Amino acid sequence: MKRKINLRLVGIAILAILATVIGITIIYYRLFQGQVRSDLAVSAKLLKDTHYLESIDPKTDRIDLSTDLSELRVTWISEDGTVLYDNDVTTEELSNHLDRPEIKDAFETGTGESVRKSDTMGKNTFYYALLLDNGTVLRVSTDAESIWSVFLSAAPLIVVIILLITAICVGLSRMLTSQLLKPIEMMAENLENADYESPYKELNPFSEKLRAQHTDILSAVKARQDFTANVSHELKTPLTAISGYAELLESGMAGEEQKQHFYHEIGKSADRLLALINDIIRLSELDRKGHTPPFYDEDLFDIIKECKEELTVNARQQDISITFDGEPCHVYGNKDMLKEMVENLAQNAIRYNNPGGRVIVSAKMKEGATMLIVSDNGIGIPPSEQQRIFERFYRVDKSRSKETGGTGLGLAIVKHIVDLHDAKLDLDSAPNVGTTVTVTF
Repeated sequence: MKRKINLRLVGIAILAILATVIGITIIYYRLFQGQVRSDLAVSAKLLKDTHYLESIDPKTDRIDLSTDLSELRVTWISEDGTVLYDNDVTTEELSNHLDRPEIKDAFETGTGESVRKSDTMGKNTFYYALLLDNGTVLRVSTDAESIWSVFLSAAPLIVVIILLITAICVGLSRMLTSQLLKPIEMMAENLENADYESPYKELNPFSEKLRAQHTDILSAVKARQDFTANVSHELKTPLTAISGYAELLESGMAGEEQKQHFYHEIGKSADRLLALINDIIRLSELDRKGHTPPFYDEDLFDIIKECKEELTVNARQQDISITFDGEPCHVYGNKDMLKEMVENLAQNAIRYNNPGGRVIVSAKMKEGATMLIVSDNGIGIPPSEQQRIFERFYRVDKSRSKETGGTGLGLAIVKHIVDLHDAKLDLDSAPNVGTTVTVTF
């Protein structure tokens, strides 16, 4: 980046120098042309005012203006275009001048001028013609450098100036680049420092966004590390139990009654292991970006009724009464996901309840929004724990969850499904009073 800035600053400096030199050269040359024309007009008028050419006979009198006017070419032309006198060459060498534009203009309007490129490379010849009182024309001319010659003559000096300014620009650009980028480098070094403010106000939104992204990335990395550690721990527990019971059975030391107990515990641990693996796979599927199943218009109350039979059996096993209530209300979503969400919330309400407790699952419309409400009068959740219950493997009561087959991933799956449906999740709970979870679509 520094190299690009340096090169661009140097490039801008060189372009500025060239543009300035070209512009000044063009302006100077135009002024120079105007001055040459003015000088020629003055010289012609002075010669006319002397009446010298009008008072002599070109056939008999000798005319010599070469000594006094060595840098000025003087030509005298008759009315028929014949050259009567030229202080540079003999008249015999010159052709008729009646077709010259400046001579034509002089005969017609009294004065005429033109600029022609001479045979001398890189020079222009300026002509000024003036009609005399006797009907002849006096023309004066001089050679001057062309604009290209002027530019080439200044080229060595221009090159020296460009090299000098380029060297200065390199030094200045390095200094400016360092000063410009230093606050950005400091911002990068203090990315984790929330109190650091960039000296450039324009960078504040950028730094805040970077800081937020950096925090999110660190949080995601920590969450992934925690998830990996939790998965390892959760899988290790049932596997250890299965391995221990298998060793006891293999040793042949267990009686028939103990064997039945061991078989039961192995099956229980295997079921828990399968449930953990299924929930982990499910979470991975929900985490996968760009893999969202198709959404359709679904009746949430019909989905609740489809879950009724299985939830009723589970509730009865836990000595919990469960009620399904509501009205037809539609949401745009994926049926399987919505069903999974209802089952996980209801199972959680059953699992963390007391014998003889109740659970109510309902769907209703309120102020144009579809709402899923799952409430219970179970053990409740302390306020300090409520922000964490949707974390993976987080349990309010770890012993109760394991006894009832919970994996600690159900509410994390619910949170994912709610987010994928752009819904809102609200929790209202108090210890020994109960919990109400509301999902608003």
